[in-house]
Amino acid sequence: MTLPIALTCGDPAGVGPEIANKAYAVLKNELSFFVIGDRRHFPKSVEISDPSEAADTDGLPLLHLDFIAPAVAGTLDYTNAAGVIKSIETAVLFARSEKVSAICTLPVNKKVLVAGAGFAHPGHTEFLATLGGVETAVMMLTAPELSVVPVTIHVSLEHVKTILSADLLERTLRITHDALIRDFGLNAPRLAVAGLNPHAGEGGLMGREEIELIVPILDKLRAEGFNISGPLPADTMFHSPARSKYDVAVCMYHDQALIPIKTLNFWAGVNITLGLPFIRTSPDHGTAFDIAGQGIADPTSLIEALRRARDMANARAVYNDKH
Repeated sequence: MTLPIALTCGDPAGVGPEIANKAYAVLKNELSFFVIGDRRHFPKSVEISDPSEAADTDGLPLLHLDFIAPAVAGTLDYTNAAGVIKSIETAVLFARSEKVSAICTLPVNKKVLVAGAGFAHPGHTEFLATLGGVETAVMMLTAPELSVVPVTIHVSLEHVKTILSADLLERTLRITHDALIRDFGLNAPRLAVAGLNPHAGEGGLMGREEIELIVPILDKLRAEGFNISGPLPADTMFHSPARSKYDVAVCMYHDQALIPIKTLNFWAGVNITLGLPFIRTSPDHGTAFDIAGQGIADPTSLIEALRRARDMANARAVYNDKH
């Protein structure tokens, strides 16, 4: 039997409950998933007591967690922050005990988690790395048109040069390369690496990070057999002919990666965490408090995130069988 996907509840005052129900309506005959949250926040759900029951309900399956309070759609509320964190931790426990095939996470609000529960991580990705027991987890954003990986993630632009290092770049490239083989079924993944500076430094005229930091790492990995191009000028990497030459674009900072993918396909993007001992995907948007409870939230990104979780879990199973 195919194991279900665990869907964490996210912030219950956001659009998560709405898009979860919409996604279930589309996917109920295609794949099995269940949400981990409070029954009060998902009033159209059907309660289950174990992940194995997820495929046998007539309605969104829910594994109940007691939260402190009900949720008011669109209202910032710190009361339920601990419950949101518990939902993520529970999903990871299910994944690590092989009761689910993958984790998909609904959007959280970091301000709520910090103020309500003392959340000490920059974001979902870093928290999941801690729960997964890994030093480095890599964020990938993917859509049918493009996949991108930022080397530095949730840091201000002024701190990018401080955080960007040869070690971080090498670890990011290795994790990305290995994940494309294991979880995406690519035997010889093609990586394109952006430069940090305009025109990839233009031979040192606009910065020397390409010469002194990026090129040595790319040359090292090429010598090991990696198919890597770059460092490339970021302004010429994302038109259609350029995208056809690589499987993922590795960028030096957050907006360098996320602007092109969200421009190409704002609605169907999926956030994936690479390098974890379990599969994790997420819709590529936030809690959207401004439209929560109005019935207008678009579930496309969540639907694609659940499909991607299924496909990655299947690919990893095939890989594991061969190795």
